[in-house]
Amino acid sequence: MHWLRSPLPKRCVLLFTQRLFCSQRQLPILTLFTKDPCPLCDDAKEVLEPYKHRFILHEVDITLPNNKVWYDRYKFDIPVFHLNGQFLMMHRVNTTLLEKRLSKLEDT
Repeated sequence: MHWLRSPLPKRCVLLFTQRLFCSQRQLPILTLFTKDPCPLCDDAKEVLEPYKHRFILHEVDITLPNNKVWYDRYKFDIPVFHLNGQFLMMHRVNTTLLEKRLSKLEDT
């Protein structure tokens, strides 16, 4: 059983490593600009529930002093969502748009 003791060719190890590394895709960041209380934000999070395995949700409380820029920009529009730092939607979750953008990111 000489073949069991011999190491794999370097090319096989490289291919295996590339496939393993490339298959571990980093999830996109969905940022929710919110405040407390925000019933519309709570509703939006419920709508997002079926998609939660496809992104990392990051909530930003716009009423905190260090988020003044976001407060000035979105105080009348929350909930507001950014996907990977880019504006995505506001006021309510558009599942068609969310699905389209998530699929696009997953295909790259």
